[in-house]
Amino acid sequence: QVQLVESGGGSVQDGGSLTISCSASEDMYCMAWFRQAPGTEREGVAYITTGRSTSYVDSVKGRFTISRDNAKNTIYLQMNSLRPEDTAMYYCAARTGGYCQMNPNIFTEWGQGTQVTVSS
Repeated sequence: QVQLVESGGGSVQDGGSLTISCSASEDMYCMAWFRQAPGTEREGVAYITTGRSTSYVDSVKGRFTISRDNAKNTIYLQMNSLRPEDTAMYYCAARTGGYCQMNPNIFTEWGQGTQVTVSS
């Protein structure tokens, strides 16, 4: 079974930066970050393929950058200009196969989540 291990969450002030990472136990074509705040639905944040094609939700464009190290089966999410509304549990998701999209239903593997809290 594929294991996804997230790390790097924490608490920052409004406008601060944080980088979270997710390491997979094997190569996965599509890896993504989702987030979920209490009382809300899980929201796609960004995804990246092994070919480094990326996509972002509009609310994080220009502030967040997703990247990956294929040799380490690891993805990163560099988050800049953080806002209180970015506060959520951030989950790593992954899938094999030839397509990738910001739809949680297509992902077969999920991490346990890492908390990101932005205070004003």
